[in-house]
Amino acid sequence: MPRLPHSSPQTLHVFEALLAAPDAWRYGYDLSRETGLASGSLYPILMRLAEGALLETRWEPAEQPGRPPRHLYRLTQDGAALARSRLARRAAQAASPAPRLHPRTAS
Repeated sequence: MPRLPHSSPQTLHVFEALLAAPDAWRYGYDLSRETGLASGSLYPILMRLAEGALLETRWEPAEQPGRPPRHLYRLTQDGAALARSRLARRAAQAASPAPRLHPRTAS
């Protein structure tokens, strides 16, 4: 069975972090620190979510001259709904008992 899109453990960590304040704009660096994800894992997730219209992005001008602008992210309404759905699904799976294996009977 194929994996459900946007349900990897790493993406779920990003969803958790963004849902902590769903209307707040977040820096990628802060998300990286909060989730423990390296930039090589985090930014592709953010790009996929943005391409799917699940995440809004914007640039913030640098506070100091000579510094680069910073990219900000926040969930769209659809993104927040999907994040809640995926996290609820994970919680339900964690709460359900693992299938029991029955020993074979000797014939």
